[in-house]
Amino acid sequence: MNSRSDIISVLFITSSRIGDAVLSSGLLKYLHDSYPNAKVSICCGPLAVSLFEGYPNLDKIIPVKKQKYNKHWFDVWKRVVGTQFDIVIDLRNSAVSRLVRSKKRYIYGSYINKNTHKVIQNASVMNLNNPPSPYLWFTEKQKGAARNFIPSGNIVLAVGPTANWIGKTWPNDRFIELIQWLTKDSGFMPNARVAIFAAPSEEEGAYEVLYSIPKDRQIDLIAKVDPGTAAACLRLCDFYIGNDSGLMHCAAAVGIPTLGLFGPSYPDIYAPWGKRAFFVSTPETIDELIDYEGYSSKTCQSLMGSLSVNDVKDAITKNWSEISTSP
Repeated sequence: MNSRSDIISVLFITSSRIGDAVLSSGLLKYLHDSYPNAKVSICCGPLAVSLFEGYPNLDKIIPVKKQKYNKHWFDVWKRVVGTQFDIVIDLRNSAVSRLVRSKKRYIYGSYINKNTHKVIQNASVMNLNNPPSPYLWFTEKQKGAARNFIPSGNIVLAVGPTANWIGKTWPNDRFIELIQWLTKDSGFMPNARVAIFAAPSEEEGAYEVLYSIPKDRQIDLIAKVDPGTAAACLRLCDFYIGNDSGLMHCAAAVGIPTLGLFGPSYPDIYAPWGKRAFFVSTPETIDELIDYEGYSSKTCQSLMGSLSVNDVKDAITKNWSEISTSP
């Protein structure tokens, strides 16, 4: 490969989904550390743009808004065709990475073991033996907004009780019971402030959890900020608990202790990644959870009823020494 000083222009094509975009950020950290002179153009979905705005090696961000017949890739190609890249990294296996000029191409393809964790899959694209952990950077605006939401000098529990699919959501009454257990006088986080996070369109269930918390300890982050600012807020919290979601991956990427709750999804591939990240799941696999007459992903309710509050309490108790230890 070229020397560090030779790499001056990189095209990085990543996911439209927030969680997958976060899990790809370790490769950006690797580029930042390995090629400090390089400028990186990042292609990602519109929802993920704010996650990359603070990247220190950023040249530009190219939002990829999906269109019929893959016309969005033609729009991307028009934005980059005039550039000679030193490296192209394409985690979407798009035509763009094959049609632009580049000295070196790393393209996600059929050679990747799809049964391994996404972080390992991404590292395999660049032939990296030590998968770089996801890592997020923030703009001054995002950091300032986060400080306005998360008060300094307080212990803050962050909770993500929603997800982009209701089947993956742990019942609200269990989140409420767990928060009360953690924040009671004899709990692990006595009288902690509690920040409730949720994306637009997920407000209803999230507010039920928020309103169960004494008003003087509520922090309302329900549909209030973009994903990048939400991640900046998480960076100021002390512990995160939530369903399998992009927000969960943001929490792990900023380095706070993170507990992911899994049911009808794939923890082997999408568990939160990091030294202080862990997960607990239903006894059943996703295949077992959806194996019933009349199942429809569009009409089903929560499929996580078999994950008890005691199961989650036990996971927290078992891991508390690591959770409470500074990184």
